[in-house]
Amino acid sequence: MRVDRFLSNLPCFNRKQVRLLLVEKRVRIDGSIVSDPHAEVREFSRVEVDGEVLQPGKPVRHYMLHKPPGCVSATRDPEHPTVLDLIHEPDKEDLHIAGRLDFNTTGLMLITNDGSWSRRLTQPQTKLPKVYYVETEQLIGPEYARKFTEGLYFAFEDLTTLPANLEVLGPRSARLSIVEGRYHQVKRMFGHFDNKVLRLHRERMGPLVLDSSLNPGEYRPLSAQEIEMI
Repeated sequence: MRVDRFLSNLPCFNRKQVRLLLVEKRVRIDGSIVSDPHAEVREFSRVEVDGEVLQPGKPVRHYMLHKPPGCVSATRDPEHPTVLDLIHEPDKEDLHIAGRLDFNTTGLMLITNDGSWSRRLTQPQTKLPKVYYVETEQLIGPEYARKFTEGLYFAFEDLTTLPANLEVLGPRSARLSIVEGRYHQVKRMFGHFDNKVLRLHRERMGPLVLDSSLNPGEYRPLSAQEIEMI
């Protein structure tokens, strides 16, 4: 939310007062003086006027996790371990998952408490590519790449998938890049050829690549540069 709107929504200020506060540089967001009415107040921003705290704020957190198999992409589950069970941080109930993976799919997961950041990452119009390493039961033929580029019709949703890029690595292995996140999409795409996916591993989401130093189940905070990539 814009800072002028945030302040105007409070009962203690009207619009004229808000303009004056900004001009006189009496407003701070996360410790920095702001005078631009378009400056953004985010969910966890600390907002102060004349030293009085109007919104206490919380630290914004972003983590990269190497998801192991046999783990649910959920904040809680009564039967199975969840990816949040792997996170050992305070206030982890504030965290959520940006881009889920199936139960036995492995690889890159992003976990954060920053809702606007995760929406930019996952909203369909962003069309960030998600890159997967795939191993299959049957041979991967040359017709796969052509069909994936054309798009596959999914009758259940009554839609055709957006063009996807397939790089064949071996007789039964490939790297697939998609810009959507339909239900079991990769498995259903290969299922079009009656070819079962035996292993599925997400390597990349947009510009963010899984850290090769992370073992399955391990995580680390994102760097400031990685956060700004999205």
